[in-house]
Amino acid sequence: MNKNVLKVSALVLFLGLASGCASTAQVEAAQAAADAAVADAAAARSTAEAARATADAAAVVAAEAGATAEQAMAAGAAAQACCEANRETMDRMFQKSMSK
Repeated sequence: MNKNVLKVSALVLFLGLASGCASTAQVEAAQAAADAAVADAAAARSTAEAARATADAAAVVAAEAGATAEQAMAAGAAAQACCEANRETMDRMFQKSMSK
């Protein structure tokens, strides 16, 4: 009877250790997966921050381009007004010369 108890105890001890190793292996695998997830999240955050910086820079460039376009539009309108004034002056001069 003592031999059977000793064998059963040894078997239970072995199974306990084996399941403990399996649990440790599972914990290590889970920890490795968690570490990989943290690394992936950090990489994604870095990429997102870089994209945001690029978008911010693009917004600044777009605002500058809009301001430049408005200045060009104002300059074009001024040039058109000048051209029309010159044409009217030349038309009046031509009319005066023809009437003489």
